[in-house]
Amino acid sequence: MSASNDRVGVVLIGHGAPATDCPPQLIGELMSLEWREHGSAHGHSHQQDSAPALAQRAHALDAQIRDWPRHGGNDPYKAGLERLGDVLRPLLPTDLFVIGYNEFCRPSIPEAIDDVIRRGATRVMVLPTMMTPGGVHSEQDIPRALEAVRRAHPNVAIEYLWPFDLQQVAALLAAQVRRVAV
Repeated sequence: MSASNDRVGVVLIGHGAPATDCPPQLIGELMSLEWREHGSAHGHSHQQDSAPALAQRAHALDAQIRDWPRHGGNDPYKAGLERLGDVLRPLLPTDLFVIGYNEFCRPSIPEAIDDVIRRGATRVMVLPTMMTPGGVHSEQDIPRALEAVRRAHPNVAIEYLWPFDLQQVAALLAAQVRRVAV
């Protein structure tokens, strides 16, 4: 993948989902706090004085939800993404591969990238599972997370392999239709 002597790491990024047995009130509170925090960042909140406390509570809830015990029975999304990772891993030209999650699961995007860097990656390719343009995660959340990681690791090339070529995405989807239609 690289003409230089870079040691390439690949991080597959999935959306993430709360564990099915995680209390819904925790998830609801986190989503509410994130909405308020997002609003205050754009000047729409009237709770400016409580912003640090809200951010601290949101951070604690995020950690609690991400750390919730996971298995195939309570997190079918994570189990499915791990199966995809198992199929993808041998197709990659590197042994430095890890899965990360945008929200709700560990490792987070920064944690996943830190993992491949600790294992020796000098170039990290971040590959999202979100394939269509227009999504807030692929267009805003992931790039924001990558900027923070780039600041923490200025000597590591971190490449975001997005957006996808829509012709290739369409070919993949059409092949699935042809596979089933025959």
